[in-house]
Amino acid sequence: MFIQLVAILVILLLDDTVLTKGIVNKITPLLLIFGLGMFTSIFHEFKLIHFIKDITHFLKPILGLMLGYFIFKKMEFNVFVKVVILAGFASALLHFCLIFIFGNLSSESINDIRNSFGKDNFLELFSLLFALFYGKFQHEPLFKSKVLKNIILLVLVVSNTLYFSRTMVIVFVVALLSIYGFTKINAKTIRFFLVSIALIAVFYAYLFSIKLDRNAAGVESFLYKVKIAPSEVFSTKINRENHKDLWDHWRGYEVKRAFALMNESKSSYVIGTGFGSLIDLKFKAPLDLKGIRYISETHNGYIYIFYKTGIVGLLLLLYFLKKLHSYVYREYTFANQFIGLTGMVFFFTTLTITGIYNPKDVIIIILGGLIAVSHNNNATRSTLK
Repeated sequence: MFIQLVAILVILLLDDTVLTKGIVNKITPLLLIFGLGMFTSIFHEFKLIHFIKDITHFLKPILGLMLGYFIFKKMEFNVFVKVVILAGFASALLHFCLIFIFGNLSSESINDIRNSFGKDNFLELFSLLFALFYGKFQHEPLFKSKVLKNIILLVLVVSNTLYFSRTMVIVFVVALLSIYGFTKINAKTIRFFLVSIALIAVFYAYLFSIKLDRNAAGVESFLYKVKIAPSEVFSTKINRENHKDLWDHWRGYEVKRAFALMNESKSSYVIGTGFGSLIDLKFKAPLDLKGIRYISETHNGYIYIFYKTGIVGLLLLLYFLKKLHSYVYREYTFANQFIGLTGMVFFFTTLTITGIYNPKDVIIIILGGLIAVSHNNNATRSTLK
């Protein structure tokens, strides 16, 4: 975060880049959420270290969006796409090599592989999507060499698969739906989603009809995690003494404890508990060597925002995501569709991995670049008119 902040200040001081109305409008909901968290903190006690930690989390998407916008605003569109693809390719190549050199796919469980070599990487996923769909929008190849393109695609596909991430799989499916127009609300998409819900219900009926071992290796372990995914997020009836039950529904337990603490002060439902506030787990969870009883954030980003900034902050976040998604209704361009897609991605990932407030997220920087491309396109059309 510090490096991003310094980079933005250097760009603003040394370049003729300015904060345009377009980018200010985009970050305004995030600035209001940040300001609300700061304001609410006045009414609560906190330790400075936790207060600073929340500041970094809530500044992160604002800085990331601005940094991506400033860096890519003066870059040619195809260069921007190449930078994202090649950055993802380099990451995938490293991931690919580490697994096949130091890992053992035949004997290690999926959890072992994920814990050792990474649980997800959305830079690689967006790189794959950029590589797959650039030609669909631009009607020209991004790389002159087909061999190079195929090597990049192969490495990206293999690396993305080896994360064994449920979230990445769902995001990829959402991306396909968005790019092919199935995230616009109309009669066609409503029929499509009704059929999809029916198929998902059949799939889950099958999963619950068979016995899956949570400690199994390979595909069975992945299917077990898919099977428990809904209850993992939403179930709050958890026996804390039963470790299997607790870890399978950890996200739900975090939510349960957050609501229990918010019930102590009804005003927290409106404006939250502010930066620096913690959630008491009521026991020392083995999240590190010493165990942790108090946590600052939850996996469920909606509850995280709700806990820190109340319903006001939550509505501001939803407004921000809605504005991003609205790009799918604009002119059918690469930038507009991927901005709309990013809104859908954050809408989903906020439920499981805190979305834009995930400290490791890099999609927000890519989003800043996409917004810059969209603004450049609009400016070009205005000049031509």
